[in-house]
Amino acid sequence: MKVCVIGSGGREHAFAATLSRHSEVVVTPGSPGIEGSTAQPVTEIDADLYVVGSETPLVQGLADQLRSEGRTVFGPGADGARLEGSKAWMKRLVETAGVPTARYGSFDNDQTDSAIAFLSSLAPPYVVKTDGLAAGKGVLVTETYSEAVEDVKAKLSGAAFGDSGRRVVIEEGLSGPELSLFAFCDGAKAVLLPTSAQDHKRLCNRDLGPNTGGMGCYSPMPTVSAADLDEMMDKAVHPTVEALRKRGVDYRGVLFAGFMVTADGPKLLEFNVRFGDPEAQVILPRFEGDLAETLFQVANGDLRIRPTLSNDAMVAVVLASHGYPTAPQTGDVIHGLEQAREIEGVNVFCAGVASNSQGELVTGGGRVLNVCGRSTTLETARELAYKAVSVISWSGMQHRTDIGASIGIDHDKEAVT
Repeated sequence: MKVCVIGSGGREHAFAATLSRHSEVVVTPGSPGIEGSTAQPVTEIDADLYVVGSETPLVQGLADQLRSEGRTVFGPGADGARLEGSKAWMKRLVETAGVPTARYGSFDNDQTDSAIAFLSSLAPPYVVKTDGLAAGKGVLVTETYSEAVEDVKAKLSGAAFGDSGRRVVIEEGLSGPELSLFAFCDGAKAVLLPTSAQDHKRLCNRDLGPNTGGMGCYSPMPTVSAADLDEMMDKAVHPTVEALRKRGVDYRGVLFAGFMVTADGPKLLEFNVRFGDPEAQVILPRFEGDLAETLFQVANGDLRIRPTLSNDAMVAVVLASHGYPTAPQTGDVIHGLEQAREIEGVNVFCAGVASNSQGELVTGGGRVLNVCGRSTTLETARELAYKAVSVISWSGMQHRTDIGASIGIDHDKEAVT
């Protein structure tokens, strides 16, 4: 089977590496760090299956366009992608479906006073989200009321996130461990990928600093059982898929559910319409069997294969450019990449790289590399990941030293920059 992966980041690199075990893979537009990359537009590529990696093209309707041309696509159409494209729409949908989630209000740019009044009715922590896409950076969680008020004003005015923030969703703050769950949906049913993952969103150790697209991840979470995952599927994923079906949405792709496990049970934080990044990097390599055939069945609305994953654990550490997430510095030469890849049990996926005039790999974005350790235990996987991190360098490189702190990492250090 020939598979076309659409995207250029670490998630798409993980897709390409896993799919290439059984299939011919081409990645567009890809990057100098991803084998099989091409500048050829997706509409000019002839493939048996098209896998759309990121949320923006899905929200913009790329899957619809490709399907209208008779192509087989893994990824929802624009109607299903509204789950991520509009947080207000998603909250209304899951509310009608009876999914447990945080109390919320949504407000447009001419409702600033109403938004602040709703905010004042809540107890800290305060949660303010852009309604539209913001590359994982549009969420403020703060204990400070005045900071929340200023964030609401900045978003609704367009000063913070442009049109993506001109509608906001304000939620009550929840407490508890977060987890990510993934299911394949073929338009009629949702089938669990039997694992959990925990992402680390904040830039600095101890979950301090600004929100990012994700600074690291580990999977599986040792405190989450198969029964816990089944409960979350029953309470959130299955009702949501049924609600979509009732609205005529034929959702074919992956559904990424983010939860917080509160004292009152798991509550849904968000739905995303693609694999997480960097969650994909610690889940896809553990996929057993032919991933392309599984995705092909999903895309054709007839998933018969039960997804299975290796029992191994993986830990991913994101290496980011100086200045990320606000103003990442690019063009710095990356050293030690091949040395890191020679360490047994290590994968390094390229997230934001480019090449210079000498053909050297350089930083090309905010999040540059995903350094992943894999072993039979989380502790050993974490040791491998950080061993590989120690041999990679460039000017101003930054990363967290506490990814997976709940599994024993020393989290008293500050972020390394």
